[in-house]
Amino acid sequence: MGYAVNPSGRLHLPESDDAAAAAAAQAAMAERVGWYNPDTVPPVGTVTDLADEASASIIRDGDWLEFGFDDAGDPKWSNQATAFYVAIAPFVHSGTVDIEGEDGARWSYTYANGQITQQGWNGWDGSIEPFGEHVNLDSLNNP
Repeated sequence: MGYAVNPSGRLHLPESDDAAAAAAAQAAMAERVGWYNPDTVPPVGTVTDLADEASASIIRDGDWLEFGFDDAGDPKWSNQATAFYVAIAPFVHSGTVDIEGEDGARWSYTYANGQITQQGWNGWDGSIEPFGEHVNLDSLNNP
């Protein structure tokens, strides 16, 4: 059960900020419902260690993070996945991660100078911004 996703993209997150970004993501995810449980999962040191929680595969290439489909896992979206992408924003200089949901919904997170902006309609929770209210897709197509 769950909402399967296929992420792709690239973020400029300097390796020197990796541990701080991972700690911020773990703290943010601990406050949300999902598969990550800080009581049973030991703290990790890098953002790539949190790939399952981000519903992605993540590979570090110097100061860049490459996001892709997690074909070895079971990438399902949750509020914790959203929390991950929001929490790393202050550490990301630039880049975009595109998400495609199992029903064809597409949204993306664009990062610039420590800020995150969502484009598109999140197919899992129906929001047009991270942690936003559900928006009826028909109302976006038929104002």
